[in-house]
Amino acid sequence: MQNRLKDVVSSQKLQKEELLALTYIDRTKEPFARKWLDSSLIKVVLGPRRAGKSVFSLMLLKDRPFMYFNFDDEILSSIGGISTDELMKELHAAYGQIKTILFDEIQNLPNWELFVNRLHRAGYNLVLTGSNAHLLSKELATHLTGRHMPIEILPFDFNEFLRAKKFKINQEYASLPEQRGELLNLMENYLLNGGFPEVAVSNVDPKDYLAVLLDSLLFKDVVKRHRVKFSTQVGNLAAHLINNFANLYTVRKLLEALNLKSATTIEKYINYLEEAYLIFSLLRYSPKSLDRIKSPRKVYAVDNGFIIAKAVQHSPDKGKLMENLVFTELVKRGVKPNRELFYYKTRNDREVDFVLKQGHVVTELIQVCYESINSDVEQRETKALFEASDELKVKKLTVLTWDEKREVKRPASPAGGDGMTVKFEPLWGWLLDRAKS
Repeated sequence: MQNRLKDVVSSQKLQKEELLALTYIDRTKEPFARKWLDSSLIKVVLGPRRAGKSVFSLMLLKDRPFMYFNFDDEILSSIGGISTDELMKELHAAYGQIKTILFDEIQNLPNWELFVNRLHRAGYNLVLTGSNAHLLSKELATHLTGRHMPIEILPFDFNEFLRAKKFKINQEYASLPEQRGELLNLMENYLLNGGFPEVAVSNVDPKDYLAVLLDSLLFKDVVKRHRVKFSTQVGNLAAHLINNFANLYTVRKLLEALNLKSATTIEKYINYLEEAYLIFSLLRYSPKSLDRIKSPRKVYAVDNGFIIAKAVQHSPDKGKLMENLVFTELVKRGVKPNRELFYYKTRNDREVDFVLKQGHVVTELIQVCYESINSDVEQRETKALFEASDELKVKKLTVLTWDEKREVKRPASPAGGDGMTVKFEPLWGWLLDRAKS
């Protein structure tokens, strides 16, 4: 076994050198991560598989000597358990006395947190990657309290996607119809196919690639990790939720739709899917925590490409696809769902897509709408915003459209209320404006 572990370390060292020689797309999170690189905190890079966590971590460390080990190597399962002492011995034999280590997919090592803690105490500078959001909460909070810095890497944001497509924006793009057209064409591509790096950079068929990736994520990070007995049930639940993206769900309705027996099982499966970064659930905003918990939740997919890959209907609703994109972009900007981000229903049951909150204060309301030139649509979207604005005492009101920029004012009321303004903004402009994050 020792020789086999030595072979794995050697072959991964070679892979590391090959990967470092390639060129990659700069990621938006890099400056933030670089800031923490020399701190004694453990850097934990989290996100779904194939979103670019390993490459991001390699690029972060490329200018310094570091040891590398990937716990997702197929050969390791045939070896059986790894002795961490043996592993450290083989790593130092291959790399010498280096104190910086990148451990890939650390969640595959049983009791990894004890091992990491020991190395941390011994003065190693550690970068870990993991495909499990649970690492961020329970395991990390319990074992590495205050000693780690989480860095979330999700599929490409629109800026990264444009870099991958080698599209540079001319400052005068608004007055150049051909460049605006090209930008909208890329926006459509991103809306439908999402931002997984392989899809953005290569000429792979997005639907086939993402369907296979989704199945592999389900198997590795849900069925295998949690030893799920009824893998078909969890697969059906994932497909159902992804097909009903940007819609409300309740556990009771899911029980009826999927003919499952237990609400507890459904809750457990939903947690597994969220842990694996496949879906997110969004709560309804209310100052009362009980109302938030009891209301239906809204479901979003981690990437629009998964929606198209799993779509039962021929062409999903573009307005809903835009809404899913806005949700994932807000998460990429570091906005925390169910702490700083919610949906809202007014007293008249009008829905507002997103409520953004800082501390106890609601700072912005966002509606997402594909077509807004139609006056009925405009009235519906602005009415919901004005109502919610009165109820929540918030002035910043935004409607994100496909390609429209204007303002709609509400006349001041005779009672002396001020005239509120809703800003209609093109989605591409909002996505390119990282200053909002």
